[in-house]
Amino acid sequence: MESWIFVIVVLLLFLGWMAWNYFRVRRAAKFVGNAEFEALIHGAQLVDIREPAAFRSKHILGARNLPAAQLEASLSALRKDKPVLIYDASRSSALPRVLTKLKKAGYTDLYVLQDGFDYWTGKTKEN
Repeated sequence: MESWIFVIVVLLLFLGWMAWNYFRVRRAAKFVGNAEFEALIHGAQLVDIREPAAFRSKHILGARNLPAAQLEASLSALRKDKPVLIYDASRSSALPRVLTKLKKAGYTDLYVLQDGFDYWTGKTKEN
């Protein structure tokens, strides 16, 4: 009986953590679809947080690659007075970490491509 109580408590804690993380990410940035993301590109900073090999293979036209693992070292490359548009392949575990780092660093105008690059329908650059 005690082992079931332990399993239930652990499960509830895990679900609570997931819910907290979901709402924290939603507060940090605005998630937008392809059309709105494409409209925002002009006058904004477009950041691809995928690994360099994926970026070199194909990326959204005008994007710069700041991999999630190296973002903290690259924060000085981003301006705080311009919107930051972020995308990944699809919803990854790196996205909440990236948004948290940017928010803590003082970036306030953050947008995320809702379904990620895998579903992007706009212009791309392929190598």
